[in-house]
Amino acid sequence: MNKSSRDFPYKHKESIFGAVSAGVFFVVIGAIFVTTPDLFDKIIAFFQDLDIVRVPNTEILLPAPASPGDHPVLYSAVEQFSFIWSLYQLVILALRFAVGSPLNKKAETLSNVVFWFGNSYLIRTFLGESTSAITWFQFWSAIIILAGVSLLARAAISAVARALQ
Repeated sequence: MNKSSRDFPYKHKESIFGAVSAGVFFVVIGAIFVTTPDLFDKIIAFFQDLDIVRVPNTEILLPAPASPGDHPVLYSAVEQFSFIWSLYQLVILALRFAVGSPLNKKAETLSNVVFWFGNSYLIRTFLGESTSAITWFQFWSAIIILAGVSLLARAAISAVARALQ
């Protein structure tokens, strides 16, 4: 058996995960648009509200909504997407264990779970009707930290698995 024939089942499984993920992504996005009244208009209003503003207590200028508290419906839709996508990533993680996916794919999927659950939590915590410029930038600071934690989780799993081999 040559290398290409041994790799076929792995590549085939991964292509199925990719195709299913693309389909689920579109279904989730579509469902959120169907269940959130005027979401398209809310997205347009959000982008029209974007401006270059001063980060509170600094001289730094960054893009942010001029009125961050005016977009709770959009924040809620993104929070719903993040939560649903994190649940889907949990299902993919379980399937990766069931079909024997390589460790790097399991670690990547776990990293995705951490990021999307965390994103959902942070949106719920920081963004809503009472969002101010300070909480807007706190949210983005927390997202940067979350991205780092997600990458560290992936690296830690990979390192532990390699050490156990």
